[in-house]
Amino acid sequence: MNPYFEQTILNAEPLDLIRMLYRRAISCVRDAREHLSHQRIAERSVAILRAYSAIAELLVALRPEIAPELSGRLRDLYSYMQQRLLDANMQQADQPLAEVLGLLITLDEAWAGAAVQLAPIRDAVAETRARPYPAQGREDTARFAVNA
Repeated sequence: MNPYFEQTILNAEPLDLIRMLYRRAISCVRDAREHLSHQRIAERSVAILRAYSAIAELLVALRPEIAPELSGRLRDLYSYMQQRLLDANMQQADQPLAEVLGLLITLDEAWAGAAVQLAPIRDAVAETRARPYPAQGREDTARFAVNA
């Protein structure tokens, strides 16, 4: 793996990782459509498998203990998209790929909107983490040492 890309992944926030997975799946579905149009069967199958794998990672990332209803809906949608990718591969058809691409783009846009809304919170947390700990007790310690 590219060391720069590996560091990007290791240092990414969870929301950014989700967006990376969406972009990966979108790119792979676009590649699959391109390969399909040029009748490159092996390359199409590989691209579909990569998109399928990216969606599998999205499934694993769901946290039903935090948001059970949302997780359930996303799980169903991700499973549906995976089935449509398999259909596209078996049928050598573009329509299922176009459908999955549209769903992925819509979801990616939604997550982008969530990232914008959460940015002030993320910035505040990062700022708090970056601050040095207050020098509590130093004045008291200095006064104690002088008075002793």
